[in-house]
Amino acid sequence: DADGFSALNIGNLCLRGGDPPLAVPCTPMGCIELLQRYEVEITGKDCVVLGRSNIVGMPVAALLQSCNGTVTVCHSRTKDIASKVKQADIVVAAIGKAEYVKGDWIKPGAVVIDVGINSKEDATKKRGYKLVGDVDYDECCKNASAITPVPGGVGPMTIAMLMKNTVNLARHSIGLPRMPLRKAIHRNLSHRDFVATQ
Repeated sequence: DADGFSALNIGNLCLRGGDPPLAVPCTPMGCIELLQRYEVEITGKDCVVLGRSNIVGMPVAALLQSCNGTVTVCHSRTKDIASKVKQADIVVAAIGKAEYVKGDWIKPGAVVIDVGINSKEDATKKRGYKLVGDVDYDECCKNASAITPVPGGVGPMTIAMLMKNTVNLARHSIGLPRMPLRKAIHRNLSHRDFVATQ
């Protein structure tokens, strides 16, 4: 279960004080890794997750909670999603709709992680389309303090986390301890960018 989707791993991910999962879903773990590598404070922050899939939405919500974030999960039946996103310090967009999140939804200084990957018609491209995320990047980068690009943001992190899971499972098979998922200490440093936003 290198993808971290088994009932045992998901159950251990969601339990407080239990055994740690042997593998964690790769894309959600990549989102947390990005936040930690860029020293984005999660503790006490309002986090909004757009999407409730078993692959991204629910596991990333559990991971943000385990990092002491205050998490709201929005989905297709959520009323007035824009108003909820406007309150967020951290937005994780995994709703599966091209450029769904608009710039005026983003609170100034918020951190935006765009998990979406959608094709959008573009006659100037050889293939006739371009890849875009669930966030309107050009609009949102005006308000965000940090934002991931699509492509090239979360996707490479997913692959890296699959490798981390594979190493952890190999270590477990020979009796070595697992590598930690989270850093022990978070520091809040302002104006950290995943990609330059201005």
